[in-house]
Amino acid sequence: MTVRLLTELSAPALHDRLGPDSVLVLPVGAIEQHGPHLPVATDLITAQALAERAVAEFGDALDLWLLPPLAYTKSNEHAWSAGTFWLSAATLTAVLHDLGRSLARTPARRLAFLNGHGGNSALLQVVARDVRLETGLRTFTLHPRLPADQGGQSPAGELGMGVHGGHDETSVMLHLRPDLVDMSQARRWVPEHLAEYRHVRFGGSVSFGWTSDEFGPAGVIGDASTATAEAGEQRVAGMVAYLGEALAEVARFDPALPRG
Repeated sequence: MTVRLLTELSAPALHDRLGPDSVLVLPVGAIEQHGPHLPVATDLITAQALAERAVAEFGDALDLWLLPPLAYTKSNEHAWSAGTFWLSAATLTAVLHDLGRSLARTPARRLAFLNGHGGNSALLQVVARDVRLETGLRTFTLHPRLPADQGGQSPAGELGMGVHGGHDETSVMLHLRPDLVDMSQARRWVPEHLAEYRHVRFGGSVSFGWTSDEFGPAGVIGDASTATAEAGEQRVAGMVAYLGEALAEVARFDPALPRG
């Protein structure tokens, strides 16, 4: 399957190939510490790989076009560690606004932020609304899977708190880039005491500000020790299938009531 890369089109071809129902897919990653066992590019590698596979598999049917990924984003919850390269909320907001204005010059009218880093979620939702108002583009924010701290699932052994460098993320990297994973350094870092809280916890009804070093010196929140490449392969297949379903709805979404 061939990935439909918008950047491989000439400017005239872009006007010929894109239309109002084309969906521009922008992978949004991060460069940040992921403990001693994973590379700092984990979120970027994952977001880009999943976007490429989804566009390759569903692009022709849904008229999806892949944009180059954003590598540097809002990662200041990991700013304490070397290897974290982050933009302020104001800078990233400005970058996304500029991109939205540029993309609005194409015939495409749909822009999907495919987010690979949970720390970007709130900002992307704000920007999606602003870009919609400013440019008229229909904008969407989606995750390959909903992060555990935003109501998503993580393995039972992580007590619903596998939010960074844990089982799932490590398994996915073992499948995508095993050469970059050092399982001899994989450990379990789960803040079990937070399970005593009913509301103020990861995925609870009350959110809280945090930095990853508050939960241990490794900067990991989850259980990487149980990760396997087989689990990662299953996870990736499931995420790509989900993205196909989600992008199919993005491609036809219209909030207006049907006429009739």
